[in-house]
Amino acid sequence: MKQEKIDFAEFGKPFQEKLAFCILEDAQFANQIGEVLDYNFFELRYIQVFVKKIYDFKNRFGKYPSKSTFEALLRTEIGGENDVVQRQVRSFYAQFITSGNSMDIDYVKQNAIEFCKKQKLKEAMLKSVELLKKSSFEEIRNLVDTALKLGNNPDVGYLYEEQFEERYEIKARDVVSTGWKVIDDMTRGGLGAGELGVVIAPTGAGKTHVLCHLGAAAVKEGKAVVHYSLELDDKTIGRRYDAAITGIPLDSLFAKKDVVFEKIKDVEGSLIIKEYPTKSASPETIRNHLNKLKERGIEPGMIIVDYADLLRPNLTRKEKREELETIYEELRAIAKENGCPCYTASQTNRGGLNAEVITMEAISEAFSKCFVADFIFTVSRTIDDKRTNTGRIFVAKNRFGMDGVICPIMMDTASVSIKVLEPTTETKEEIEQASAKKQMKRLKEKYGDFKQENKKEK
Repeated sequence: MKQEKIDFAEFGKPFQEKLAFCILEDAQFANQIGEVLDYNFFELRYIQVFVKKIYDFKNRFGKYPSKSTFEALLRTEIGGENDVVQRQVRSFYAQFITSGNSMDIDYVKQNAIEFCKKQKLKEAMLKSVELLKKSSFEEIRNLVDTALKLGNNPDVGYLYEEQFEERYEIKARDVVSTGWKVIDDMTRGGLGAGELGVVIAPTGAGKTHVLCHLGAAAVKEGKAVVHYSLELDDKTIGRRYDAAITGIPLDSLFAKKDVVFEKIKDVEGSLIIKEYPTKSASPETIRNHLNKLKERGIEPGMIIVDYADLLRPNLTRKEKREELETIYEELRAIAKENGCPCYTASQTNRGGLNAEVITMEAISEAFSKCFVADFIFTVSRTIDDKRTNTGRIFVAKNRFGMDGVICPIMMDTASVSIKVLEPTTETKEEIEQASAKKQMKRLKEKYGDFKQENKKEK
């Protein structure tokens, strides 16, 4: 029976050429796939020679060649190969350097590794058949274990001394503005890729309005925002974005529908609102939806989950606090996988209902979810604040700058307009005392001095 040829033929020539360059350009990947790669997996001889040249250099000198070193190697004779193959190798390298290959790197790396590992495991299983006849169970176990370990990520971690220079390289965070200069200044421009922001507020304080503001700011910046709603319907969320982007009050949107459309069609970014019934979606549901969007060419620039406490956990845990903690961990992982920031919200306990300033102690159910977030701010709006369109933001956690800061806000929920003012010098206690005095004064003005009235009656 003719033996089946095992190679990368199913992936095509561009895939194999891109893989060869991945091996040249990424030493860590070259180490990883080198454990499971067979040169014969490449269909074409010139690619086999190209890749073998890289590993021959590594075996001889203990490190992979740089591009300039590799170019020098290609100028000399490529030993054991005829003139045609040598010309093909040099031509391939020159053509790739000048014109490149648009195939996705992550796709190539992942599929190449999986293919090679599968072949190594298949090889081990075939050898195990003979060992099984001899009842050599320990040998079978060692053989399969070894095959399973090959080709795994070889990264041993950050080497403190060897990678000293990397600590002092200036790296730019690709941040998305919050739309508030005061908060952007505190966070060095906003949240960046893989970072999680959490808004904490009591019921009715305007968590969704805040999330819509953050999303609208990103849309204006040209980002593709994906907003997941687990409480309100998608059309209601859409109208809040209309108000936040255009400045037209919610109760005027229908009358000014044409004006709204003219304004939003000029916005650079895009918005996708996905509605799920409460507790019907899990972090995995969101991950799958994002993957579908990427298949359609939509790369998220910001993810908003309104809100995380209403998600269903991927796995049921014994205690609710453990489930909530894993949900927040998953959301941060999703942000990392998609290379963009993620915002969500959390409900306070009863203590935050009419508080002047809400701290993290008022977070409900699972305080441990605070550990996962990179940036946490609370929104407090008393009954008086709602009447006067005021309130306060308290920066409870900030991995990028100062925290413990209280900022007054102007918040008009009728037009989804939120302005953050410069931080106040007053402490939480001073604000609460001033509020208590103000309330007492108002009661006296309305009902008079109760003690004085009592004395007159006596």
